[in-house]
Amino acid sequence: MHRPEIMAPAGSFEALTAAINAGADSVFFGVQQLNMRARSARQFTLEDMDEIASKCKKAGIKSYITLNVLLYEHDMQLMRTIMDKAKEVGINAVIVQDMAAINYASKIGMPIQASTQLSISNYESVKFYAKFADTIVLARELDLPSIKNICERIKEDNLRGPSGELIKIEVFVHGALCIAQSGRCHMSLLQTNTSAQRGACLHECRKKYRIIDDETGKEMMIDNQYVLSPKDLCTLPFLDELIDAGISIFKIEGRGRSAEYVDTVTRVYRQAVDAAHAGAFSKEKINKWMEELKKVYNRGFTDGYYLGKELPDWSAAPGNQSTEERIYIGDIIHYFPKAKIAELFVRTHGLKRGDKLVIIGKTTGVVYSNVSRIMLNDKFIEASEKQTTITMPIEKRVRHNDKVYLLKKRNLHEIT
Repeated sequence: MHRPEIMAPAGSFEALTAAINAGADSVFFGVQQLNMRARSARQFTLEDMDEIASKCKKAGIKSYITLNVLLYEHDMQLMRTIMDKAKEVGINAVIVQDMAAINYASKIGMPIQASTQLSISNYESVKFYAKFADTIVLARELDLPSIKNICERIKEDNLRGPSGELIKIEVFVHGALCIAQSGRCHMSLLQTNTSAQRGACLHECRKKYRIIDDETGKEMMIDNQYVLSPKDLCTLPFLDELIDAGISIFKIEGRGRSAEYVDTVTRVYRQAVDAAHAGAFSKEKINKWMEELKKVYNRGFTDGYYLGKELPDWSAAPGNQSTEERIYIGDIIHYFPKAKIAELFVRTHGLKRGDKLVIIGKTTGVVYSNVSRIMLNDKFIEASEKQTTITMPIEKRVRHNDKVYLLKKRNLHEIT
């Protein structure tokens, strides 16, 4: 089997570091308002691009910038500014859907990834966009036989992009699914005047809805009230089939999710791809990996369209169904690398021996640690109260101002 590239989401420097540490081959990110996560509280700036490019080059991975919103006339200058900056600092490619962005990227020689928003669903469309793009992100609605056929025809025809390399096919393997065709939704725009195609989706589809006949007042019988909210995509159980189809890039959705999510999902898919490449992809490993994926944010899991289902499975709850939750407890004050001891200010919540922690920071990324010993005022204690400064062993290096969270089992009656 060939070894597909694993592309991880980076919505923050913490997530970027987590992706690198977890074994990603590439990351994708957005800056300012011209990307599909423009409403995110954490936004990279133009000035951040130098650091992003530098971190990725140092780690030996690729970086892709998302400029995949619909563009209006007043966006042209900012689009050009972002694109010029990306080319200047050495970002590897730009992900776009608007023809104005495609045209400008071609003009300045910036490699292009054709976004899933273009709904590229057949080989003739792949051939058309191959004039502009080296990588095609296929529509999410395609099944495996259709994808495999496209990949085979690319090889048969020796179809190459502007760079001269064989066209790469990219698909989403994990993360949120949108009810709309390839994410081209206008529900948020119609309901709240905030456009999903401008990165401002308010997720109207994730709410409860009832279907009532206006004439009779009768309500339609449905399985649950979340009739527009699909479960999250998870291809891990049949990842070997995706590899066999000839896909070049596996893309993980989640620029709006936490660094912990990025770390866990990227690490699991890294292990799964490597296992498949080594001929060690097994049911036992799949079960273990699935338990890890359930620990971080998810709405339940679905196969999506890959296995021929007409529609994704619907979620039966409003949001997160992860088996673990995290509680902020404090900050790292100092780390003593020789002794591998951390000084921690316990700010909001006490902790005790045996607790599981996750520490997150810009340079640190994501570090997990079990509380084996706690020292307060040169004495070992079993538990600490909040508003105290303690020390404890942490094997991996952490840093000043890293945030420390307690990981606990979530009280869920059922994970669907």
